[in-house]
Amino acid sequence: MPTQPSKTLETFDNPAPAMDYTIRIEIPEFTCLCPKTGQPDFATIYIDYVPDERCLELKALKLYIWSFREEGAFHEKVTNDMLADFIAACQPRFMRVTGRFNVRGGIYTSITAEHRKEGWQPPQPVTLP
Repeated sequence: MPTQPSKTLETFDNPAPAMDYTIRIEIPEFTCLCPKTGQPDFATIYIDYVPDERCLELKALKLYIWSFREEGAFHEKVTNDMLADFIAACQPRFMRVTGRFNVRGGIYTSITAEHRKEGWQPPQPVTLP
């Protein structure tokens, strides 16, 4: 049976839960539909996060992203919906989702949505001599 799009996000145990480290994911082939015209919208989705106990599984993420292909969605809504779904799935310490949408009507749009787990502060940068 061929693979199908899915809204189910799978996770796996963080292999280094005591560490603050950043996972960066770039998805250059995101598509959804303009809710006004029904025409396709194209974007690159960027996900940066500091995992806590769970990490997003990439194959499930690919199928999740694919699930938007036939949906009408404003850029702002789809970006914030993704963040909410990712938070629900893996409860990260920090997460940022950015959608950089291709030109539509002569206008480029970038939407950034962020989450910080209550009480979590990023480590201070180290200055080396």
